[in-house]
Amino acid sequence: MTTDSTPRPAPAAPRSPRPGGPALGVAALTTGLTAGSFFVFACAVMPGLGRGTDRAYIEVMQHINEVIQNPVFLAAFLGAPLSTAYAAWRLRRAPAGRWVLAALVAYGAAVALTSGVHVPLNDALAAAGDPARIADPAAVRADFEGPWVAWNAVRAVLCALAFGLLCRALVACGALAAQPVVGVAAAGSNARR
Repeated sequence: MTTDSTPRPAPAAPRSPRPGGPALGVAALTTGLTAGSFFVFACAVMPGLGRGTDRAYIEVMQHINEVIQNPVFLAAFLGAPLSTAYAAWRLRRAPAGRWVLAALVAYGAAVALTSGVHVPLNDALAAAGDPARIADPAAVRADFEGPWVAWNAVRAVLCALAFGLLCRALVACGALAAQPVVGVAAAGSNARR
């Protein structure tokens, strides 16, 4: 009878659980989608519209403000703070929790800007009525365009910041998940000696 004395690698140590993993992933995805939407408005949509006539500008923005209120956009826009808040709660005792909480604050500021600045501006533009019948379309556009564009840039930066913070949290959670549970690896290695 021969004994196999070939050294075998120790079994992999169990990994620590990822309590906020799925929620954190959803939070990063929805926040990234929303940040991208506001970024595209800042970099392409609004500058492109800015080249048109006053009436065309008003008409297109009225249409955009109507169609943006759809289930897909709202799922991302409202899903981001909900999933971020849930991930922050799940990770409240983990080192990554502070990154998630900071992301929630940044995204919350973007939501406050949307409801406090953009929605009232959009409502005022809709209340102006049919662009073909507006007596002074240049004044209506001037009241809308400057504040909307400026605060959208701030909102885009806040959402991008929130996305970056969530990415940092994902990295932190991944680094934690790769570490063995304390005491288990040591017990396993002692059993082989």
